[in-house]
Amino acid sequence: NRGMNLENDINKSNEYYAINNIAFISKRPTPINVVKVDYSKGAKIIDAYFEKQSTTDYNGVYKGKYIDFEAKSTLSKTSFPLSNIYMHQITHLNNVINAGGIAFFIIEFAMHKEIYLVDAKIIINFFKNEERKSIPYSYIKENCPLLRQSLNPRIDYIEEVEKNYFLKEQ
Repeated sequence: NRGMNLENDINKSNEYYAINNIAFISKRPTPINVVKVDYSKGAKIIDAYFEKQSTTDYNGVYKGKYIDFEAKSTLSKTSFPLSNIYMHQITHLNNVINAGGIAFFIIEFAMHKEIYLVDAKIIINFFKNEERKSIPYSYIKENCPLLRQSLNPRIDYIEEVEKNYFLKEQ
């Protein structure tokens, strides 16, 4: 369940953003095909399979602009392993960027108790170069915004989306 705390905090942040009419971001469900259901004690799925590869964890709208991102957590103190990301996710986020949307990763370094917003272009470039199997923690720390963590929102990623994708346009 690594990353579930991160996703729970993002979900709570998204609730906060929606309630306060700041942004409307949703967790994208994983597409499954149900094969067998046990109705003896309510409806319990007992056999299912993934219909297709899911793309990313979250998508929605902020200030009229489409946002799409993936949330990842690592226990590594020194780097973020690129093996945590799948090629179909890279393709999807690249398509989002090419269509004019905002695409990024929220990466948690659990051992440091730090969460960063990493522009998808950075991850895509590391993938394309194939020189490394990971992105050094020091690179992310120096080049990506650290996300503020508080009670509400739990992880204020919209604050950094505003700074990095909207204020830079002006």
